[in-house]
Amino acid sequence: MIASGSKYVALGSSFAAGPGISPIVHAPAGRSGNNYAHLVAAELGLDLTDVTYSGATTAHLSHTPQDGAPPQLDALGPDTALVTITAGGNDLEYVGTFLRGSFLNTMARPAAIFGRRVANRIRARVSYLKDEASYQTVADSLTAVVEKARERSPRARIVLVDYLSLVGPSTRPRVDVPLNEEQLPSVAMMADGLAAAFAKAAAATGVELVAASAASREHAIGSAEPWTTGFTMLPPSLGGFVPYHPNAAGMRAVADLILEVLSS
Repeated sequence: MIASGSKYVALGSSFAAGPGISPIVHAPAGRSGNNYAHLVAAELGLDLTDVTYSGATTAHLSHTPQDGAPPQLDALGPDTALVTITAGGNDLEYVGTFLRGSFLNTMARPAAIFGRRVANRIRARVSYLKDEASYQTVADSLTAVVEKARERSPRARIVLVDYLSLVGPSTRPRVDVPLNEEQLPSVAMMADGLAAAFAKAAAATGVELVAASAASREHAIGSAEPWTTGFTMLPPSLGGFVPYHPNAAGMRAVADLILEVLSS
């Protein structure tokens, strides 16, 4: 277990930042005070530096500034004791693909009055499939991030935390998942490829892996207790939510998974 008072640096994209989960402590990053990093830090009494940022790619962790913020790895130092990493989904446009497909399918419904061909042209403007090279690139990028983190913080415990599942056994096409029976499996395949990239990076570097994807399959969209949100076109300012992202229950679940790994 990490000693109380130790320095903890959280790196990652929106699935780590927690956009839409109250309270938001850094609006440009969509960073929540109840994301998994804050929950873990509170539980263990850690000194947290949270640089997670919605929209971040592995490049934003490694070497590329984002919206004026320095590369996230810059937050690490020789006294860092714990590092968590959740990134790579934006490299694949994973959630972005899901969002565009859902938006275009929603728009295609009223367009159907002009004919099926028009509606199908709207739906076809999204490609759901990635080749194996794309997933390998993510695995390689995650591996590079871990190696650079180890250089900066040689005594740190580094934990890769993959993405909560959006699609699971209970997920069906409906209002909050406006994809059809052909598109949904393609999104699930992309999620599997992303999870495999994390597993490869963990194996290549010897760091610990929190497989949130596997632990959350029964809590995907459409389940009795979902850990992620569905689709909406209503913004949070008008009573909506951030679509296809962890909810508060999901963040709590990921925090508990991390705590379980850290206690082993």
